Amino acid sequence: MAEFIPHPYQKVAIDFALKNEKCGLFLDMGLGKTVITYTVLDRLINDYFEIGKALVIAPKRTAYNTWPAEYEKWDHLKNLTISKVLGNPKERMAAIEKEADIYITTRDNVVWLVDYLQDNWMFDALVIDELSSFKNHQSKRFRKLRTVTPYFKRVIGLTGTPVPNGYKDLWAQLYLLDRGERLEKNITTFRRKYFNAYPRGNYIEYQLKEGAKEEIDRRISDICISMKAEDYLDLKEPIVMDVYVELNKKEMELYKEMARKAIININDEYIPAVSAAAVTNKLLQLASGAIYDENKKYHQVHEEKIKALEELIEQCTGENLLVYYNYKSDLDRIQKKFKDDVVVLKDEKDIRAWNEGKIKILLAHPASAGHGLNLQDGGSIIVWFSLNWSLELYQQANARLHRQGQRNTVRIYRIIAKDTVDERVVEVLEGKNLRQEELLRKLKAELLK
Repeated sequence: MAEFIPHPYQKVAIDFALKNEKCGLFLDMGLGKTVITYTVLDRLINDYFEIGKALVIAPKRTAYNTWPAEYEKWDHLKNLTISKVLGNPKERMAAIEKEADIYITTRDNVVWLVDYLQDNWMFDALVIDELSSFKNHQSKRFRKLRTVTPYFKRVIGLTGTPVPNGYKDLWAQLYLLDRGERLEKNITTFRRKYFNAYPRGNYIEYQLKEGAKEEIDRRISDICISMKAEDYLDLKEPIVMDVYVELNKKEMELYKEMARKAIININDEYIPAVSAAAVTNKLLQLASGAIYDENKKYHQVHEEKIKALEELIEQCTGENLLVYYNYKSDLDRIQKKFKDDVVVLKDEKDIRAWNEGKIKILLAHPASAGHGLNLQDGGSIIVWFSLNWSLELYQQANARLHRQGQRNTVRIYRIIAKDTVDERVVEVLEGKNLRQEELLRKLKAELLK
């Protein structure tokens, strides 16, 4: 476990959240929203004795991986206990019955949770990770959650993009913080006060009235704080963040079976480089979610990385993403999922459109974007959907954004399949200088345990 020494900006956020019973921390990705929130909850529970049980609502991947991983990472959280209200209904009910300080669940479970507890509501603090996902006032999860807002002594809303589609998205989010105190008790009054309505066929377009933006900012400024990464992070070094996905039991058994057959069939004493590369590629294909057969046709095994990418795209709303893929099967599945939202890097026209901010999600193969391309004007976020074991390709591909002229801190997200060859390849990318043969020997030893 590591010692948590907060950066000055993290201290500011922690103090702000402690001072305000209901608050919005509008912090960019990479600023440490999770450890900041854990620290606040720890003090409220163990130092101030102000709250008893806290509920954390997060996106699925974040609930399953990020919150538990951050809890295990920091030594100052050792006096906290957590319970993961995840899985099937039986598992969720067992987790609710477990005695803990913090209960972590997904936003998809909100309706179930409120209905299940009914009058036996047990939480007096609420954390909403990715508050902007509750921006729709008509959604079931918003309407259900608003019914229990009177029970919360403390509410913390976390997001880096509170107004992804404009200020009209703020009402529902702020209502969950202050129950309408600052931006009116209902959406209709909010719209009448701050927007002009223009009928556009089957829908109504809302445009801010003159001075409305400034007035809204003023009204929420006492409980909301905003921090941008470029204002607080050192631009010299990119921030690397690993997003872990887990294969289910059936998928993991398939992965291990194929890994065992492929690796153990190779001679114990000598592993030809060609064979090592072929085996590594097969395992990386499986980790990414699809595997090729002898006829060069791919078969999908799982969608975990697709789901993780979907959540990253949501979390980065308002920012452009450069997504690297390793296999054509990755490209095909990403295109099928996100359709017109993505553009594949092909020529100068795409480079120009990206740098002009006209492309939200740019897909590229590291080999085609490895050298010479200047993409730093179009964005500062890289997502590695699937990894390539070549350290040179990895570094050169990252340098497309992390280069002279980049105005923001580059953030690199690596989507990693837990307990697969992905984790071994990361060792290469972190400079451990392992060869593919050594990676396979490590994997073989583990499979034979």
